[in-house]
Amino acid sequence: MQPGRREALPEPDAASAAHSARVLAHVRDRIRAAGGALSFASYMHEVLYAPGLGYYAAGATNFGAAGDFVTAPEISPVFGRIVARQVAAVLGSVDEPAVLEFGAGSGRLAVDVLGALAELDALPREYRILEPAADLKARQQALIGAAIPDLAGSVRWLDRLPAGHRGAIIANEVLDALPVERFRRTADGVSQFFVAEAGAGLELVERPAGAALDAAVRGIEDALGEPLPDGYVSEVCLAAPAWLADVAQLLDEGIALLFDYGVSRREYYAPERAGGWLRCHFRHRAHDDPLVLPGIQDITAWVDFTAVADAALDRGLEVAGFVTQAHFLMHGGLAEELAHFADLPTAAQLELSAQVKTLTLPGEMGERFRCLGLARGPVAVPPAFTAVDRAVSL
Repeated sequence: MQPGRREALPEPDAASAAHSARVLAHVRDRIRAAGGALSFASYMHEVLYAPGLGYYAAGATNFGAAGDFVTAPEISPVFGRIVARQVAAVLGSVDEPAVLEFGAGSGRLAVDVLGALAELDALPREYRILEPAADLKARQQALIGAAIPDLAGSVRWLDRLPAGHRGAIIANEVLDALPVERFRRTADGVSQFFVAEAGAGLELVERPAGAALDAAVRGIEDALGEPLPDGYVSEVCLAAPAWLADVAQLLDEGIALLFDYGVSRREYYAPERAGGWLRCHFRHRAHDDPLVLPGIQDITAWVDFTAVADAALDRGLEVAGFVTQAHFLMHGGLAEELAHFADLPTAAQLELSAQVKTLTLPGEMGERFRCLGLARGPVAVPPAFTAVDRAVSL
């Protein structure tokens, strides 16, 4: 998807528009300080994470009906409850286990997982949340305190990675928010997209790729066994290996469950995907122009799960499984979660049915979202990975 094509988007309210203007001014300052252009990954970092300004750092409501997108935990507690069933299997095979969730969003997933673990008599000694955004931490604390007051005392918020961790790690829609570099393959080599000033706004410019990006693209071509076509545009997440290195370093024993929309490397860089996988979200509208609405729209890229698995293997982790979200839910306990469906009032049946369809149907989240399990040590493999495993496709 090429930046620049944009569907009609809702007009931001006055406060949001004013905030976006402040973010734009900040980006323009950063561009000037960098000598006239920011790499796309640097731009993406600024508009998403700049303290007090970025999309995830400024206190806006990003999740749910009032935000810009909806995540699986916001759609239905069934998602979190089935995650808990897999986590319980892991916790039972580790001494003094804990759960660590990266970027807990609204806190809804933590509520559902802890509630289900209590029912399963499988509570960890501690539920850790690594959350750098102060406003999100406050929202999480408020929701958890109100929804599961008896369990809130077991939750601890971290502002940095722990020295070690035994048990389960959960990362739901974390990888897609890591900044990516965008590139174009040309007959002369690899060019890199940068963001520069253009009048009162911004524009994309191309320059020869830096050494790290050039090496990454050539590594992709070596893995594919052929060069990418002339003019091919896509993304590479150079930040993913460092993130996986952190996960590998802290995980002493246990399993990490990584949920995100993504595909294998061969699918990611298929010839028909010559525009890349970058997407932007504003008020539940998806489009492909990352230069508009800076600071008030989400910018993401689908995940190359082969690259994630390779980085994990390089750091000594093992692939415990790789499945679609539909398979994860169906083989992880969906039938058990729906055992009392017939006893529900008609309205509740209709609501739950709609939620499950959204989570599992191929045209919804069922095929687009995947779960990659990464393990260290002789821990139990979660049931969701035992019936169907697509790890061979990575």
